[in-house]
Amino acid sequence: MNPILVALDVESAAKAVALADSLRGSVGGFKIGKQLFTAAGPAMVRELTSKGDRVFLDLKFHDIPNTVAGAVQSAVATGAWMVNVHASGGSAMMKAAAESARNAAAALDRPRPLVIAVTVLTSMDNKALDEIGVTRPVLDQVVHLAKLAKTSGLDGVVASPQEVTAIRLACGPDFQIVTPGIRPADQQAKDDQARTLTPAEAMTAGASFLVIGRPITAAANPREAAEKISATLP
Repeated sequence: MNPILVALDVESAAKAVALADSLRGSVGGFKIGKQLFTAAGPAMVRELTSKGDRVFLDLKFHDIPNTVAGAVQSAVATGAWMVNVHASGGSAMMKAAAESARNAAAALDRPRPLVIAVTVLTSMDNKALDEIGVTRPVLDQVVHLAKLAKTSGLDGVVASPQEVTAIRLACGPDFQIVTPGIRPADQQAKDDQARTLTPAEAMTAGASFLVIGRPITAAANPREAAEKISATLP
């Protein structure tokens, strides 16, 4: 499948639907994050999944295990194809998320969604980690959390493209690596991202999926922008 997941980081269901309709067939799926989910709710996920779209529900659950298990159960009911939690929530929380996804999918007789864990946000660098008391370098912390996610039974992680090679080496060929922080070669303004690569560089490093937002959604012709990026992929 096309590895591009377009981030529908917009403020309304109408804008999200218009973008999805214009991009369908040219990308691999869509990411619904906190902005759109807060504005439009689970109905937005159901609307896209009912059209056959793969939806990555990017809500980054991070709470006590029981609460996260309940949230994942509700996410499964929307038809989401992939959901995520924060790896820093620990192994008990991640195991609860994985078990909840399995049980909820079985109860609803539908495919189990991928459950992945956020390692270190792409807006963070070594200085930001040090500020919150994490003394490891970013790369070491990311690999540590990726290995913890794998041993906790999760399918993969979210990490910056700059850590993909190290994660692939540590966690193997079947581990899913979802990479935000993707900027086409001709659009190298990083905005709030600290650790970025081009789409082709990320895929060559071993990324499974690329989360791309503004380079596509802010383009004058989003579909044309998506197809241009896809053409650069190895």
